[in-house]
Amino acid sequence: MILNPKDQITTSQAAVILINAILGTGILTLPRASVDKVGTPDVWITVLLGGLLAILAGIIIAKLSQRFPQKTFYLYSQDIVGKWVGGFLGLLVIGYFLATSGFQIRSLTEVTKFLLLEGTPSWAIILPFMLVGLYLMMGGINPIARHFDIILPITVVLFLLAIFLSFKIFEIDNLRPVLGAGIIPVLKGVKTTALAFTGPEVMLFLVAFMSEPNKAVKAVIVGITIPLIFYIITVVLVIGALSADEVVTRTWPTLDLLRSFEISGLIFERFESLLLAIWIMQMFTIYTIAHYAAALGLAQIFKKNIHTFMIGLVPVIYLISMIPKNLNDVFKLGDVIGNAALYLFGVMPLFLLIIAKWVRRAT
Repeated sequence: MILNPKDQITTSQAAVILINAILGTGILTLPRASVDKVGTPDVWITVLLGGLLAILAGIIIAKLSQRFPQKTFYLYSQDIVGKWVGGFLGLLVIGYFLATSGFQIRSLTEVTKFLLLEGTPSWAIILPFMLVGLYLMMGGINPIARHFDIILPITVVLFLLAIFLSFKIFEIDNLRPVLGAGIIPVLKGVKTTALAFTGPEVMLFLVAFMSEPNKAVKAVIVGITIPLIFYIITVVLVIGALSADEVVTRTWPTLDLLRSFEISGLIFERFESLLLAIWIMQMFTIYTIAHYAAALGLAQIFKKNIHTFMIGLVPVIYLISMIPKNLNDVFKLGDVIGNAALYLFGVMPLFLLIIAKWVRRAT
């Protein structure tokens, strides 16, 4: 299937989409989830190891997609393992993207209600975001890429401004001793931190749109390394300011960090609203690309117009977002999605790559 040349994106745009696909609710919850699993201040080491595993998985996905120029996973999986098995795998990936869309839009709603619009019905927050996202997606991957190009620099500047101001209450002793309990607790938390890097799966279809698909690995390395740096900075500063014992008691420890200090005389004296604003944008970007990926998959598997599926998936994603009854259920849904990603994108692409190489050698 030859994709529309107008839908081509550059290597830098692919990297930007990947960065935005990774950054999301993880920045708000990773310190708590990782400390809860590791139990020591050495979480930053665990995050580093999780990021390296994500880079490895991303490279495998990129290498697999590069073998089938201008084809997405939904098409080339059928070339590798046959129409029916490939179609089934495609539907599994579509289901994953639908669940991710619902989870992100619900997480966005919970964070918004927590700090900005308390008491507002969930549907009144969800539907406007979904309709704006639908408008963006209708233009194709190129407008999505340009939109992400605008959001990322804003995110980087405002995040670094807000998070580094927390040095005012940072205590280096909260990060000591390094490896005081040994390496075993650090290794126990690798799975948890690796799940915070879900996002490289977008390369399953993104490589097909790249004007230079031979640079897909470069896009992956850059696209995962930048969120890795963000995550390490976040866990170091959050634990350094609040301590490991305190972090595990907070629902949104990163927001709590920025609520724990203020600086008089600046335009903004409190910074949690600043972080909230940029991370609402980040969760919106993840929702958008996941919704687009699911619609693209259905359109290519069933050979129908993608716009039909974009519109038709809106109520489906809305219903998924309303399945969790409370915040704890939202976190449980996130865990289920993360575990599914571990097998779908940590294991399956490697097997498909091996099969693809074996089939090519056999022929």
